[in-house]
Amino acid sequence: MPVTTIDPVTALVVVDLQSAATAMPTVHPFDGVLANAVKLADAFRAKQLPVVLVNVAGGAPGRTEHGSGVADLPAGWQELLPDLGRQPGDKTVTKHTWGAFHGTGLAEHLRELGVTQVVVCGISTAIGVESTARQAHEHGFHVTLPVDAMTDLDVSMHDNSVAKIFPRLGETGTTAEILALLAA
Repeated sequence: MPVTTIDPVTALVVVDLQSAATAMPTVHPFDGVLANAVKLADAFRAKQLPVVLVNVAGGAPGRTEHGSGVADLPAGWQELLPDLGRQPGDKTVTKHTWGAFHGTGLAEHLRELGVTQVVVCGISTAIGVESTARQAHEHGFHVTLPVDAMTDLDVSMHDNSVAKIFPRLGETGTTAEILALLAA
């Protein structure tokens, strides 16, 4: 189903498009995902709407069968990609869990700005993006997910999030559909 509306105060939340992500074997070409995220960020800034750039700098402390997943990453892995064109007015959030809301003050920041809707994109679809979308939904924000501005390392996980989870959290669409609504 296409995206139906963009609220007057909508924020873009870009998840984990950082140095470590560029070398990952993603389902969809990383360059295309990044290009769509950049288009969205540029359009939101042009409309003077909030842009939130999220990076991950660690993992939750709990024990998992997969381990922490951050032990062997190179120096600077958590740096946001320069392609995102970070601006002084952008909010940056460093997270230590899958979702961008837990322990970061992001919900409070967005409420102070009068935000009622978030557009969430980035990597990976079934982890950072889905967790952030779930948390946004639980905080009462309308959620929109541009499926061509996200990717994952596992096709079945990506497809499950897009087809089964996201329609329960909000609306899905394309970057072009969101850009068209922003321009209207």
